[in-house]
Amino acid sequence: MNQMITIEKIAELTGHSNPLFALALSQKPGILFSGGNDKGVVEWSLKNNSFIKVMFPVASSVYSIHCPENFPYLIAGLRSGQVLVFDFIQQKVIKSLNHHRKPVFDIKSVNSKKELLIASEDGTVSIWNLETLEMVHSINVSHDTVRCISISPEKNQLAFGCRDNSVKVYDLEDYTQIKSLTGHTMAVFSLQYSPEGDYLVSGTRDAQVKIWDSSTFELKQNIAAHLFAVNHIAFHPTQPYFATASMDKSIKIWGSDDFKLYKVISREKGYQSHLLSINKIAWDGDNLISLSDDKRIIIWRIDFQ
Repeated sequence: MNQMITIEKIAELTGHSNPLFALALSQKPGILFSGGNDKGVVEWSLKNNSFIKVMFPVASSVYSIHCPENFPYLIAGLRSGQVLVFDFIQQKVIKSLNHHRKPVFDIKSVNSKKELLIASEDGTVSIWNLETLEMVHSINVSHDTVRCISISPEKNQLAFGCRDNSVKVYDLEDYTQIKSLTGHTMAVFSLQYSPEGDYLVSGTRDAQVKIWDSSTFELKQNIAAHLFAVNHIAFHPTQPYFATASMDKSIKIWGSDDFKLYKVISREKGYQSHLLSINKIAWDGDNLISLSDDKRIIIWRIDFQ
């Protein structure tokens, strides 16, 4: 790939008064949700890059937000272990999923099974029926924190990133463990299957990014990606790139077929970027949204020529 990538900062969403840890695009285009060490989950318009409202109050920090496909819900995981289900139709929190007693770091859903997966510091992942909002199962994944979840429908598998430095791969059908990937020297903070599902990218507290073959589970590549922890990984929806966000205050854009570094977004590179750790990123078409400990959400226009 010899594409030129140009980057332009198009908006900054401000209003949060504390560090931000969670963001999710709504099922409805043009809407973003964010949360962190504040008193509530916030709704933003991406059409005019403005604040809409505080969705609902929370009693403790929001560590994860998820909007499952085909369900009118926003689901927020809190530091307390509580998980709140907000219903867009009723415009209120309709249920609190009270199972975990320790922080909830990630929430994902398995569309084909209409199931919700919740990962916690208690080392387990609870599985919930999205239609009844009742718990159906709990998996003991690790003796320590489960930080992140990635699902590959193509490979019929899912992976959990753990604080014990491992990536645990499970069968999506019956939630049995297939493999434990070892090699990282510190906690796994981020995981993402490639869009085709042929490999899995893991990012860790030791600033490394590893590429694992999802069929053989062999390590394909190790990249010394950042200076500090790799907090999040996100694949572009259509272009052959993925982005990594780090505690080192930078975002990096990598080729998803050659794993080469194509762009660095940071203050050192002359961009009016974040001043503190970048905790989450999300692609909205060619726009990349980043959110940080510096209380700000920045929207970047990424042009691939």
